[in-house]
Amino acid sequence: MTFLSTILSLFPTLVMLMTAASILWICFYPGILSIMALLISLYIFPLLIYRIHEYFYPLKEGISYLAGKNYSPWWGSHQIQVIYIAFPALETLLRLIPGAFSLWLRLWGAKVGKNVYWTPQLEISDRALIEIGDNVVFGNGIGIYSHIIKPKKQDLLLYVKKVKIGNNVFLGAWNHIAPGVTILDGTYVPVFTHVYPNKKFSQ
Repeated sequence: MTFLSTILSLFPTLVMLMTAASILWICFYPGILSIMALLISLYIFPLLIYRIHEYFYPLKEGISYLAGKNYSPWWGSHQIQVIYIAFPALETLLRLIPGAFSLWLRLWGAKVGKNVYWTPQLEISDRALIEIGDNVVFGNGIGIYSHIIKPKKQDLLLYVKKVKIGNNVFLGAWNHIAPGVTILDGTYVPVFTHVYPNKKFSQ
């Protein structure tokens, strides 16, 4: 693990400390500034750091290794986003506001079309690595994972590839979508479907 990898592994802790400090500020000195500090800690600061990181270390699709001497841009980007996986309620709140979650994903670099319906329970591991068309419905408990990690000899093989979901797609509850998957226009994906890496799914 490189020095930068080690530093970014501490990023979730930094966000939690900033959040705790903001909450204490609200408790002792409630007001617009303390509330803004909380929102910045939870939403603006991680997004800003991600955009800076992406500028210098852009995500690359394909195969790489995590245990070597080279820095993995995916590792850094994942550490910046992992707070939203650990505390899904942070994004659940956004999904309760029409249009807010789609806008949130676009700010991270995703391509999201119009009239996308998000259910409250959802997990997206790599926000920048998804393309979603118009009129897409997400069922409950769906997971979209644009990466997989597999032990290989004395290393960890990382495979990263964008997930693409077409127009007028209905994703049934508890689907799991793997990296490189393309779901074609007008497709219905039944409940409890596992779509494996690099598959084209149509029905």
